[in-house]
Amino acid sequence: MRARRYNRSVNPHYYLDYAATTPVDPQVRDAMLPYLDGETGFGNPSSVHRFGADVRRAVDNARDMVAETLRADAGEIYFTSGGTEADNTALLGVLWAARERGRDHLVTVQTEHHAVLDCARFAEKTFGFRVTYLPVQLDGTVSPEAVADAVTDATALASVMHGNNEIGTVQEIRAISDAVKTKNAGVYVHTDAVQTLGAMPLDVDELGVDLLTVSAHKIYGAKGAGALYVRRGTAWTPLLHGGQQERERRAGTENAAAIVGFGKAAELLPSWREPEAVRLSLLRETF
Repeated sequence: MRARRYNRSVNPHYYLDYAATTPVDPQVRDAMLPYLDGETGFGNPSSVHRFGADVRRAVDNARDMVAETLRADAGEIYFTSGGTEADNTALLGVLWAARERGRDHLVTVQTEHHAVLDCARFAEKTFGFRVTYLPVQLDGTVSPEAVADAVTDATALASVMHGNNEIGTVQEIRAISDAVKTKNAGVYVHTDAVQTLGAMPLDVDELGVDLLTVSAHKIYGAKGAGALYVRRGTAWTPLLHGGQQERERRAGTENAAAIVGFGKAAELLPSWREPEAVRLSLLRETF
């Protein structure tokens, strides 16, 4: 991703681990500041007075920006504290709801992010769900046929990450989704796209997914803001309870500043994603 220039007299180190996280873009920071120390931006988005309404509009605008980035509808975007919470919500939310329909099985891959793997193990140990962990091929991919073969009548969800955070493998999510739904149309498909949001365009319809996870800090947004896309009609149970925020799907006062920053980062994303991909490809070929 874009290189960040540092004053070497102050910081003699070079930061190259942009796959792990990115610094906050100055334009993102400027968008966030009114919601950190502004005269009106500190309001609670759930409040009915002007202070709350102003922040609510800003949060909804950010939702529009994130939705546009994913080619989704704003009503299908739910803000979270990050990718980990979004992944946990996707897995546990679908599994809990599916148990009422007699489905208690999850299919995932051995190389998933720990936010998925540890959640899957938690679901097994604590709630008695059954999980199939598929191995990958030598190139790090899992074949659509292997995922479909693991699907049974009791399968509720197949979760396969889009881009691997350690080796960079990009899975054929559309082919996986098609294979899974051909085998059992009642199975939902989730993908963790945290790593690919800043690397390639994402379109939830082209990917064929029902749930998708992204995070702000991978695209020059602030840490502490993520989003879960949930296709309309998907049955899922909220992970958090205690408030009506996020259309009663994610209780707790929204982190408005981080969410506004996420929206700004999403707005800026098209301006640098493709040129940066070209630049990195040239560097890879050179070195």
